[in-house]
Amino acid sequence: MLAYYLDMALRHCRRSKALTALVVVLMSVGVATCMITYAVFRATAADPIPWKSNQLFVPQIDSFGPAHNWKGEPPELLSYTDAVALLHARQARWQVLIYGSKWTVLPGDAQHLPSSQEGDAVSRDFFAMFDAPFRYGGGWSASDDEQRAAVVVISSALNQKLFGGANSVGREINLDTHNYRIVGVLDDWNPSPRYFDVSSSWYPFSHPRQLYLPFSRAIDLQKAAAGNFYCSTNSVDPALPNWDSVLHSECAWIAAWVELPTRADVGRYRDWLRNYAAEQQRVGRFAWPPNVRLSDVGEWLRTMNVVPKASALSMIVSVSFLLICLVNVVGLMLARFMRRAPEIGVRRALGASRGAIYRQFLTEAAAIGLAGGVLGLLLTALGMAGIGHVFEPEIARLAKLDASLWLLTVLVAVLTTLIAALYPTWRAAQVQPAWQLKSNG
Repeated sequence: MLAYYLDMALRHCRRSKALTALVVVLMSVGVATCMITYAVFRATAADPIPWKSNQLFVPQIDSFGPAHNWKGEPPELLSYTDAVALLHARQARWQVLIYGSKWTVLPGDAQHLPSSQEGDAVSRDFFAMFDAPFRYGGGWSASDDEQRAAVVVISSALNQKLFGGANSVGREINLDTHNYRIVGVLDDWNPSPRYFDVSSSWYPFSHPRQLYLPFSRAIDLQKAAAGNFYCSTNSVDPALPNWDSVLHSECAWIAAWVELPTRADVGRYRDWLRNYAAEQQRVGRFAWPPNVRLSDVGEWLRTMNVVPKASALSMIVSVSFLLICLVNVVGLMLARFMRRAPEIGVRRALGASRGAIYRQFLTEAAAIGLAGGVLGLLLTALGMAGIGHVFEPEIARLAKLDASLWLLTVLVAVLTTLIAALYPTWRAAQVQPAWQLKSNG
């Protein structure tokens, strides 16, 4: 029976080519627009580490006070005092401190010029906590952290640039006139967004860092932060004339993460945070009650508004455009189906049920939707090729036209056309055979 309905659909499409083509074009344009913006939105809103995002948490401690924080919310970053206290307390399975910095790479030969590279100063649990993949070697040891050792982990891109992609573990690299021993080379790794330092960097979709050095080493070298650095007006010395003033100020510039595998661990750590803040109040450092937060990856990304406004707005506009196309298709389908009222009347008079009419016209709508989906695929591919002219290059490179998007494009086209055909089909099924036979008699 399906073959019969498909054959009838093909015949009627041939009879009204212009109307059919108009429906196909409308649906394909609407669906393609929606799929292009969805690809961008999906890329920017995706969970960057889905296998453990509910185990990674950002601790926040209000060191600014109610007169200086933002609507009662603690700063996103920590002061050095609080960050080091969290690190040394060892209340979580793993704990990591991060702050961004810039380093000058001095090549060992005259063929290469010095270059400025972005890096992160991190504590040693960083690589294990965030499942960073290594091509060669690994992270540094606990003793390297304690001894402020001159060790470094470099990216695969920097390793390719300096050493031609060879195993460079054990070799040295000169950073800011100091030699560092390479202990590991990361594999291609670029989480998007860079959720683990989204609060300490200017842009969460920036290119991956090229260098990772011990947090203790960077502090020992008095390496200034290259990311966000903000102070409340109650800082001891807002001018911060020297490094010691930075370390003892209430300025926030260090990102912190902890890994808490179970809900019980989360509860215990939250209690510890409150107790720590209460202790700071008791010793006179804070003049306000404990104000702390503990957010997992998803909550943190929402708090930081990581999804670009342009992406979310484009998604809303494109869905609205698809709805406009849907309304127009409803009108075209209604005109298309009601033109065949005499044919419907004859079929009903010969014994066809309303169910048969429903199946016939919905099959025809599905076939038209499939054609719209195929054309929509071509328009989606064309739009993805030029997406860099609408969104920032860092965002555009994340959007991928993969198999799931191909399938979703066709499904949306077919389902949307079927939805648009529901009312016209219902109207067609209500045609009275007697009236049609009498008017044509």
